[in-house]
Amino acid sequence: MLDGVMLLWFLLAAVSLLFVAIDIRTTPESPVMKWGFALLTAYTGVVGAFLYVLGCREPLPGLHEQYVAARWRQALGSTMHCVAGDGVGILAGAVLATTLGITGLAEVALEYVLGFAFGWTIFQALFMRDMAGGSYLAALKSTFLSELLSMNLLMAGMIPTVMILRRHVSAADDPAAPQFWFVMSMGLLVGFVVAYPMNWWLVANKLKHGMMTVRPAYAHTHAHAGAAPEDMSHMSHASMGAMDEGRTLRPSLPVMTLLSFLALAAGLAIGRLG
Repeated sequence: MLDGVMLLWFLLAAVSLLFVAIDIRTTPESPVMKWGFALLTAYTGVVGAFLYVLGCREPLPGLHEQYVAARWRQALGSTMHCVAGDGVGILAGAVLATTLGITGLAEVALEYVLGFAFGWTIFQALFMRDMAGGSYLAALKSTFLSELLSMNLLMAGMIPTVMILRRHVSAADDPAAPQFWFVMSMGLLVGFVVAYPMNWWLVANKLKHGMMTVRPAYAHTHAHAGAAPEDMSHMSHASMGAMDEGRTLRPSLPVMTLLSFLALAAGLAIGRLG
């Protein structure tokens, strides 16, 4: 029965990825977010395509700015961006761990380090350096804590899912087998769900950005209230510099950081005992 479920999952994932890859070209979203939705759909199949249509695809011409302004869609974009970038490193770590025979906590540590490193240094800091005034070092500094908190919650959901499924699905630890990729997809999907509330808090407190609207320069005058290319720097400085403004965050950043590590520890405990 599992073979049939996996076959259906991969077929739907292929169709979903093809749809998103073609359709998102005309969506007035930033290039990095477009790549993010493509990666998310590759990880989560039809779920990723559904989230793209529901959360990012422009319903009617000229309405993208208003459409993505909703807080839950901004949090969706933030979570998607995290899972898309971190997921590349996590999958690379999982493949490398099985190739080298690394298991248990060592495998988790490898996936965490590679996932965080790729998500932070590439998807966050490198791709978003223009949002920090063009400085890569400034982008690294401004995105470190937000990436850390989001990564902790992503792993808190993914670790127990993968660990438990691997005990019940044969060949789930073999990258050459479809079971491996199916289990990792389920792990990233659960991780997405668990990371969403943290990204909601990060977006609400302007510590992370969500969806953006990027239109050709000639279309700027027709945009309603969003972020055309010339507006992105201002919008992003406001969001990425929130920690420097002395605002009171509720709950506070130290509290949320502690909670993120507690969630990560709980995920590890569930994975090892479940």
